[in-house]
Amino acid sequence: MNSTLGTIANDRERSGTKSGLALALVTVLVAVTFTAAALKFDAPKGWVSKTPTSSMRVADFVLAKVPADAEDATVTVYFFGGQGGSVQANLDRWIGQMAQPDGKPSKDVAKTSTMQTATGLKVSLVDVSGTYVAEVTPGSTERLNKPGFRQIAAVVETPDGPYFVKLTGPAGTVAKWKESLDAFLKSLRVE
Repeated sequence: MNSTLGTIANDRERSGTKSGLALALVTVLVAVTFTAAALKFDAPKGWVSKTPTSSMRVADFVLAKVPADAEDATVTVYFFGGQGGSVQANLDRWIGQMAQPDGKPSKDVAKTSTMQTATGLKVSLVDVSGTYVAEVTPGSTERLNKPGFRQIAAVVETPDGPYFVKLTGPAGTVAKWKESLDAFLKSLRVE
């Protein structure tokens, strides 16, 4: 890679481009970005894939609701280019997206655990139920108000940085799909 960078920089210098080195760096960084390993997975039976709504979303799935629930659950896989905060900061943020009907702090009822994927990636999980009060959109002051929800969220540690997996929906529907989420998480691998 260094020889490639040097060759590109020298070519730019000879051509009189003052920003040749900067352009060379961008060119190499883009090439490295496209050759980085990607998170792969096996989508469980019954998960319906939909087109991600932003470039930070690796995958979006809809999980059909159980008859007693009013809406489907969703699973989203996020990647923020190797950024996204510490494992604990993310677990705390997700816990803060749920409120308890009795006013008790959600951290008192949240269950955290760790596991490994079949290929040895470390996964840190939080499982918490209550009223889903996340921001309607990132940075918004408007909040959701969805009682009877459950959220299981995970930080997957990879060599390229953390990926984030979030299952959210009515508690009964999330319970129905919990086993398939476990299988999904076990299948995560970097290729």
